Amino acid sequence: MSAPTDANQTLFSQVNDLALHTPWLNGVVAGYAKYGVMLFGVLILLAVWQARHAPHPKLAAALWAGIAAVLAVGVNQPIVSLVAEPRPYATHPGVLVLVARSADWSFPSDHSVMAGACAAGLLIASRRLGVIAAVAALLMAAARVYVGAHYPLDVIAGLVVGALVAGVGWLVLRQPFVLAISRIRRLAPVRTWCEPRPGT
Repeated sequence: MSAPTDANQTLFSQVNDLALHTPWLNGVVAGYAKYGVMLFGVLILLAVWQARHAPHPKLAAALWAGIAAVLAVGVNQPIVSLVAEPRPYATHPGVLVLVARSADWSFPSDHSVMAGACAAGLLIASRRLGVIAAVAALLMAAARVYVGAHYPLDVIAGLVVGALVAGVGWLVLRQPFVLAISRIRRLAPVRTWCEPRPGT
């Protein structure tokens, strides 16, 4: 079982103290910490929609952003079990907790892993949407600490793991994935919806 460092606990305590003194912000941050994942889904759908008539690599990159997020969370599960770090509220019963308590381990944060993977994947597909996703990912990481669900190092590690899975996965799987997308686009049911436009 892993224990957080003193600096990690100190920073968590400072953020939790901030939450205690900003009750007017608690509802907004808690809502984003719980439901902010929907924003990343919307950004991925928007990227796919924008790339539906683009060349095969661009559409493949947009679709990869969503696949990478799911893959990254799957990769994270063995890490979480191996480190086995208790949640902050498990070892510090007096902290302010603004979301439902979870029985699983804390490091790395699944929410941050997903957010990091989406941000990295969308940066590959669309610079503009990627920047928006990167800002949203940082806010998600901060929100998970603010609501008392994770230590700061949990969310930092989560962002890194997610970004690595998305980035390295794209480097390794790009060619076969683009080839698969090009073949799928030839199928009649999807051809009119996402066929590349002439000249693209």
